[in-house]
Amino acid sequence: MRIIASLAELKTLTGQEIAVSDWTSISQERVQQFADATGDQQWIHTDVERSRAESPFGGTVAHGFLTLSLLPSLMESAVTMSDVKMAVNYGLNKVRFMAPVLVGSRLRGRISVLGVEDIAGGAQVVWQITVEREGNDKPVCVAELISRRYS
Repeated sequence: MRIIASLAELKTLTGQEIAVSDWTSISQERVQQFADATGDQQWIHTDVERSRAESPFGGTVAHGFLTLSLLPSLMESAVTMSDVKMAVNYGLNKVRFMAPVLVGSRLRGRISVLGVEDIAGGAQVVWQITVEREGNDKPVCVAELISRRYS
């Protein structure tokens, strides 16, 4: 866990990788819960037998947006800021899904600070989060996440 004392300290870390999150597991149950919540029941995510037989991945895969939805929890397991009372997601700049996330995989995020800009009551931070799958050289997702942090 990387502890950052202040937004002023965070500014000094611009351009650097500052933390690596804990691993998180992608189970079929998690994928199904996401499919149920979003209505995206495409068979490559939910039909284990058909995916084994017909999918080029040899089994079910997580939704790209499931991977994207994990960014806040990956951040939370890796970075804490002592003087921040509230943080909100503000949006995304770029997102790329570069490799499939096979069910049964474990993922973690490598977190870098791309920019910190003062706003009323805090700062707007642009993070780069590179999500990697255990045992795979290629990232599964790279995203620029924008958050607002208030002191």
